[in-house]
Amino acid sequence: MKIFYGWRIAAAGAGIHFLHSALLLQAFGAYVAVLSEENGWSKTALAGGAALQSLEGALLGPLLGWMVDRFGPRLLVQAGIVLLSLGFLLFSQLQTIGDFYVALVVISVGASFSGYFPLSVALVHWFEKRRARALSFMSLGLALGGVAIPLVGWAMQTYGWRRTALATAVIVLVAGLPLARIVRRNPAEVGETMDGLPPQPAPEPTLGGTLPAPARSFTAREALRTRAFWLLGLGHGFALLVVTAINVHAISHMKEGLGYTLAQASFVITLMTLSQAAGVLLGAAMGDRWNKRRVAAGCMLAHMAGLLMLTYAVHPVMLGLFAVSHGVAWGLRGPFMQALRADYFGLQAIGMILGLSAVIIALGQVAGPMVAGLFADLTGNYRAGFTVLALVAGSGSLLFLLARKPA
Repeated sequence: MKIFYGWRIAAAGAGIHFLHSALLLQAFGAYVAVLSEENGWSKTALAGGAALQSLEGALLGPLLGWMVDRFGPRLLVQAGIVLLSLGFLLFSQLQTIGDFYVALVVISVGASFSGYFPLSVALVHWFEKRRARALSFMSLGLALGGVAIPLVGWAMQTYGWRRTALATAVIVLVAGLPLARIVRRNPAEVGETMDGLPPQPAPEPTLGGTLPAPARSFTAREALRTRAFWLLGLGHGFALLVVTAINVHAISHMKEGLGYTLAQASFVITLMTLSQAAGVLLGAAMGDRWNKRRVAAGCMLAHMAGLLMLTYAVHPVMLGLFAVSHGVAWGLRGPFMQALRADYFGLQAIGMILGLSAVIIALGQVAGPMVAGLFADLTGNYRAGFTVLALVAGSGSLLFLLARKPA
């Protein structure tokens, strides 16, 4: 039985997401903990590296949107893999905080070109009826990447962070390029149709003799005029306040504030990412049947509860509750963000619409790690910063409830 090529793209995207998650997104917190201890660099300075990645994503977002609409995602993803590998090569040789930022600029550009944005744009052109399911399946790689965190932590302790970064550069290039070559712009390139279904017959006229109106497809300018565009962007950004703060600072908080070892903290992150995978699978099973907007609103409350559990944990059970609550919410909500935008605005200019959304989303990506790091430097712990971020994220539930589909 022939497998629909769209699922091959989803699988390739999952593989690339696994590399990003295991070797960059989840591993960045371990690098922060080690570099802070070894070099004495401040939490704010190191968190600035994560903020730089997000800021670069915001600046490149509209350009990436235009490029992926015009040239297709395959070329961008392949270029991104090469740049990501080069960035880790530079990272393995850094000596100063300036070198740290230079390496992260290259890594950030590579991650943006080969990451969630172009892969999502590719996938929404292949699926309509199963869009949320396909995006959830692709995001499974992002979730499962956290399973490799103990291995990354072990490699840093055994071989040092420099050799770990150098090995990462090789793995990204060797494994990433073959996956990037699988990506295609749309079903027509390989002689298939959306969802792999037979071509649909022309619509029948209504009783009045008129044809039913086709589905509305917005230009980027039209989408910008809708309330839904801004509410979805702000809600997404509020969620990433928590996600990025945890990715950068959770391991340091568990080591310095709660007294756990690097290996123990890495185990909690592994549990979190396994829970994220469970959330992704839940979304893949039911995503196209549920009201995505209401699910996202509920996930925001779970993000808040999870971060508060991490902040005030006095027992390992509380860390387990954090890992499950935040992980499931992240895995379930994440793929729905792009599926909602494609459902709301159509595919005519989806690349540019997602690129413009990235500018708003980056506010949360930048602010999360910076606020947490700044409060930690000022107060000596993460409690105040994490509490503020949790409450702001919880308020984002209302944004999603108000983000109704534009007429």
